[in-house]
Amino acid sequence: MKMITAVLKPFKLDEVREALSAIGVQGITVAEVKGFGRQKGHTELYRGAEYVIDFLPKVKIDVAVPDELLEQAVEAIQASARTGKIGDGKIFVFDLEHVVRIRTGETGNEAL
Repeated sequence: MKMITAVLKPFKLDEVREALSAIGVQGITVAEVKGFGRQKGHTELYRGAEYVIDFLPKVKIDVAVPDELLEQAVEAIQASARTGKIGDGKIFVFDLEHVVRIRTGETGNEAL
């Protein structure tokens, strides 16, 4: 089992969710986060004053998938989140050692 963590632009969330649902992913966890990478933020004008925005709004999703769905899930996230511009985000993949569904006590792939 693997845990996929992806950080992406907020307006791409619905497309990513639909792409993951289409390949059979049953659930994701979403958090609104702020950060920066190569973009290094930007400046904005507000009422004539210039402000530096260091941390940009992003969305972080966590998806637990069985090993056989990993490549499809990564490709689905990458294809649906890509705009071709700087700041599209990153995808991280981690090993999941143990998963337990609290309600039923199921473990492993059955818990996903």
